[in-house]
Amino acid sequence: MILAQAQTDLRLDANALDYVLVAFYFVLVLGIGYAARRSVSSSLDFLLSGRSMPAWVTGLAFISANLGALELIGMVANGAQYGIPTVHYYWIGAIPAMVFLALVMMPFYYGSKARSVPEFLFKRFNRTTQRVQAVIFALSSVLIAGVNLFALGLLLEALLGWSLIVAIPVAALIVLAYITLGGLSAAIYSEVLQFFVILALLIPLTIAGLNRVGGWSGLKELVTNSPGGAEQLSSWPGTSLTEIANPVLSVVGIVFGLGFVLSFGYWTTNFAEVQRALSAKSMSAAKRTPLIGAYPKALLPLVIIIPGIIAAVLVPQIQTLKAGGTTDVEYNNALSLLMKEVLPNGILGVAIAGLLAAFMAGMAANISSFNTVFTYDIWQDWVRPGKSDRYYLQVGRWITVIGCVLAVGTAFVASGSGNIMDYLQSLFSFFNAPLFAIFILGLFWKRMTGTSAWIGLLSGTAAAVLVNILVTTGVFPLSSQAGSFVGASAAFVVGVIVAIIISTVTTPKPASELGGLVWSLTSKEDRVHSSDGEDSGWYRSPAVLGGGVLVLTLVLYILFS
Repeated sequence: MILAQAQTDLRLDANALDYVLVAFYFVLVLGIGYAARRSVSSSLDFLLSGRSMPAWVTGLAFISANLGALELIGMVANGAQYGIPTVHYYWIGAIPAMVFLALVMMPFYYGSKARSVPEFLFKRFNRTTQRVQAVIFALSSVLIAGVNLFALGLLLEALLGWSLIVAIPVAALIVLAYITLGGLSAAIYSEVLQFFVILALLIPLTIAGLNRVGGWSGLKELVTNSPGGAEQLSSWPGTSLTEIANPVLSVVGIVFGLGFVLSFGYWTTNFAEVQRALSAKSMSAAKRTPLIGAYPKALLPLVIIIPGIIAAVLVPQIQTLKAGGTTDVEYNNALSLLMKEVLPNGILGVAIAGLLAAFMAGMAANISSFNTVFTYDIWQDWVRPGKSDRYYLQVGRWITVIGCVLAVGTAFVASGSGNIMDYLQSLFSFFNAPLFAIFILGLFWKRMTGTSAWIGLLSGTAAAVLVNILVTTGVFPLSSQAGSFVGASAAFVVGVIVAIIISTVTTPKPASELGGLVWSLTSKEDRVHSSDGEDSGWYRSPAVLGGGVLVLTLVLYILFS
C-alpha cells in the first residue's frame, strides 16, 4: 500500500512553525467557504456558481481539480521509476484532449444549457441514458473521492504519525465544511488557492533537488550512470513505461491507449472537470477554461517528474530499490523521502500544506460534481421532480454531507487494494472510456439512438470490467498498467460497435430536435462565441490559446526526445 511502510524513514521532522503554517492554511480554506456562502441564494449558485466565474479562475480551478496528491505521489513515483517517458501522461495524455474539449465540445456543453454531462445525454438521447450515466457517475465519484481520502490518511499517518481512524474523518470534515458553506464557488476559489500552494511545494523541491545534484547537467550524468541508464532521459519509445518490448507497439499503445481512449475519455466527459467550465460566465470563458489550464499542465512535468528523477539518484532508499536491492520503501514514497532529504523546516510546513491542498482539491472536485449530478439528474429529474428551487438547494447541501460520509466508507474500500494507482486507472477504464465512446459517436452521428446509447454505455463498462478480471486472475499476462490501457480500449471499441448495431434497428430522434447537440445539425454561428467586451482581444481567442499550447507541447517533446 502507498506510504504504509517504513514509518521511521518517512516521518517528517516537523516543528511548531510547520504546524502553524498548516493550521493557517486550514483556516484560510474555511474562510473562503464562509465568504462564498453569502453569494449562494439558489441551487444554480450552489451547484454551478450561478455561471458567473471569470475564465482565469475557472481555468486554474480546472487544472487544480486534476492536480490531486495521487497525481503528485504517482507521477513523482513514475519519474523515479521510468524517468522522462512519464511526460506522456501530460503531453499526449492530456493536452490534445483539453484542446479538443475547449474547441469542439464546449460549444455543445455550454450552448445546450445543460447543467451536467448526464443532462446533456438526456438532451441528445433520452431520459434512460441520463439516468444510467448519472448513477454510474455518482458511483465513480464517491469511489474516486474515497481513493483521495484514503491516500491522504496514509500520508498523514506516515508523515505526521496520525492514525487512519483520525486522519480520514478529519480530512473529510475540512472538505465538507467549505463545500457545504459555499458550494461550487467555495470549491473553485479554494482550488485556485490550492494550485498556488501546491506550486509552493513543487518549485522549491525541484530547485533544492537540482542544487543537490549539480543542476540539470549533473542530473543527466547521474541518471546515465544509474540502473536504467540514458533511456530514462528520452521520452520515446517509452518501452519501460508501457512494458511493451516492441518499440513500434509501445508507441501505438501510448498514442491510442493513453493518448486517445484514456485521455479523451477522462478530459472530455469527466464532469468533475467539465463542471468548472460550465460555471464560466460566457461561452468564450467556457472555451478558454480548459486552455488556460492546459498551459500549466504542459509545464507541470518540470516540477513533478524531474523531482522523481532526482529522488532516484539522490535518496539512498530509492537508489537501493532501483538497483534491485532489498528495502522497505516503494517508488510511491519518493516524494515524501525527497521532501525529507532537501527541504528545511518552515518550507517543510508549506510543503505539507501543499500535499494537503492537493488531496483536498482532488476530493472536493469529486464531491462537488457528485452533489450536482445527484441533485439535478437523479433527485430533481427522476425521484422528486417539481419541487421549489429552495428545496433542491437544501438537497444539494445534504447530499454533500452524504457524499463525504460515503467517501469515508470508500476510503476503507480502497485500503483493500494492493496498489492505489492501479485501482484508480481501473476505475477510469470502467467509467470514462465507455462514456467517451458513446459521447463522441453521438456528437458526430445523427443516426445514433437513445436505446443504443445506454446499452452501448453498459456494454463498454462490462467489457472493461471483464478485461480487469482476466488481468487480475492471470488469464491475460499483462501488468495492471497495461491492463488498464487494454481495458479502456476494449470499452471504447465494444461501446461503439454495440451502439452502431443497435442504432440500425431502433428509431433515432428527429433531426429537428438535435440542433445544438449534433455537429452536422448545428450551424457555425451557434458554435461561435462572443468576441466583444470582456471576451475581446486576440489573447482571449480560444483558437490562439489552443494553437499556442499545442506548439508549446511540441517544443517540449523536441527538447526531451
